[in-house]
Amino acid sequence: MARESSRHRRGDRAPSPEPGTWSTSSGVVELARSGSDEQAWTVFVNGVASSSVHTGDPTLLEFEYLRWMADVLDVGWPEGAPLEVVHLGAAGCALARYVDATRPGSQQVAVELDEDLARLVREWFDLPRSPALRLQVGDARERLATRRDASADAVVRDVFAGDTTPRHVRTVEFVADAARVLRPGGTYLANVADRPPLKRLRAELASVAAVFDHVGLLAETGLLRGRRYANAVVVASDAPLPADALVRRAARTPVPTRWVDGDALVDLVAGASPEHDPVPPGEPLPS
Repeated sequence: MARESSRHRRGDRAPSPEPGTWSTSSGVVELARSGSDEQAWTVFVNGVASSSVHTGDPTLLEFEYLRWMADVLDVGWPEGAPLEVVHLGAAGCALARYVDATRPGSQQVAVELDEDLARLVREWFDLPRSPALRLQVGDARERLATRRDASADAVVRDVFAGDTTPRHVRTVEFVADAARVLRPGGTYLANVADRPPLKRLRAELASVAAVFDHVGLLAETGLLRGRRYANAVVVASDAPLPADALVRRAARTPVPTRWVDGDALVDLVAGASPEHDPVPPGEPLPS
């Protein structure tokens, strides 16, 4: 029987949040309902949609890239097996809530730079409690550096300043530190937002491929065909990836999605150079 100790027990649920805007250390945060479903919410940070949370069902993930990440976790480990996951970039903790709901006994850490946003998310949503989910305030890379070697099954990077991932969490050295934290066979997941000609995505893939032996990509077909701005998820491991299962999952998504690996990935990355430390002086870190 699944235990209930990590979240509010039945009858002691967190109160329903109210829409509104708040000033935080990163700017302006807005909480708005998503469509007509009163339990579906979107968190905006400085006007950019940052997270989508369904308060009634943690397994409902509105953002396609989060669904892809959930698919990777679903097929990568036995059903229901607890995981230790490090989330770099917490926002509304949608993926952490999904893992907690589908894999009871999991222990997760979510890192959020904005202390005010972390506090608000705790107030708004019925988040799992420690040790099921620990919210840490700080810079994603600095917090990652404090983790023990081989202490996580998955590291999820979902860090943005506006619509851009800061460079200090894109470099080969950052990816190598994520690999250090992963257990053998663990998985690194990175959310990348880009537009044609995909310079940012190709550079990220080059950086990840410099560290991991096995790399793949889940992305909207429209992005890969140069038609639109969209998200993609980089998937990497020191062990072979569950490509066949991810191809099947991609075929069932509402948005046309492709799994890319092997020669197709090599062709996509061709000519791109990985990014390295140090971060050039004068490039701002996220505020």
